[in-house]
Amino acid sequence: MEDKAMKPVRRNPYFPSFWDNFFSNEMMDWNNSNFSSTDTTLPAVNVKENDEAFEIEVAAPGMNREDFKVKLENNLLTISSEKKEEKKEENGRYSRREFSYQSFQRSFTIPENLVAGDQISARYCEGILCITLPKKEEVKPKPAREIKIS
Repeated sequence: MEDKAMKPVRRNPYFPSFWDNFFSNEMMDWNNSNFSSTDTTLPAVNVKENDEAFEIEVAAPGMNREDFKVKLENNLLTISSEKKEEKKEENGRYSRREFSYQSFQRSFTIPENLVAGDQISARYCEGILCITLPKKEEVKPKPAREIKIS
């Protein structure tokens, strides 16, 4: 029995894979565009690719979808979040106020020739922010076709 999950993905040699450049300096700028302002760790990110799209998953449990901003500007996809909380407790002669502040920003350069930027979508479900970046039609794999010989 053949294991279809183990087949290699065929790539168009004229279009570099998103994976080929994902961790290069051009794709991931760790200097100023990826940070956490509260000395906490940046959320973990997974990037998946299938025939139709790339998907970026950001692990961010305990947040709400309103806490995020996702922006595409000049092929730079920026994911950011800012969450502020204040707890106040008063009991007789004392009062206690606690503040909590979390923020981060991650940026990814999206290759213009691979992704249909006007069709990018995002959803937040069960602690994971999922951003779908549909591939342009011209880079999607095409089925083999038989060419008639005349």
